[in-house]
Amino acid sequence: MDRFLEYCARHPLLVAATVAMALFAVAYEIYRQRSAGAAVGPTDAVRLLNQGAVVLDVRSRDQYDGGHIIDARHVESGSLAGSLDSLRKYKDKVLVVCCESGTTSGAAVRTLRGQGFAKVVNLRGGLQAWRAENLPLVRGTQGKASK
Repeated sequence: MDRFLEYCARHPLLVAATVAMALFAVAYEIYRQRSAGAAVGPTDAVRLLNQGAVVLDVRSRDQYDGGHIIDARHVESGSLAGSLDSLRKYKDKVLVVCCESGTTSGAAVRTLRGQGFAKVVNLRGGLQAWRAENLPLVRGTQGKASK
């Protein structure tokens, strides 16, 4: 302990920088947890889907028709607030929200959490990450869609 105190006394700038970086890391993690909610990668999303989770795709209709996760419900991000009543039936299920890159779906997760949906997760990296893992997509109007 004496050596530690001696080190702190001889190197106050290094000690201060270390403490500042630790505080920044903790603050960033708290901010990330509060702002975006939980995020899962494609592999964890598949596990959740196998356990009964529901996929909510918030991309545009053209993007959705170009390829989406099977059985994904489609609600464009701009009309999410108006579609909350039709989504209430999924309130007790885990919702995996996805978009192309994971950014728009992060905002959708915050909206849904604000409306009382507790089991909402973001697909980290969106469909770009899904494709990178070579996971299947369906095209056109296959799968389920809701407006």
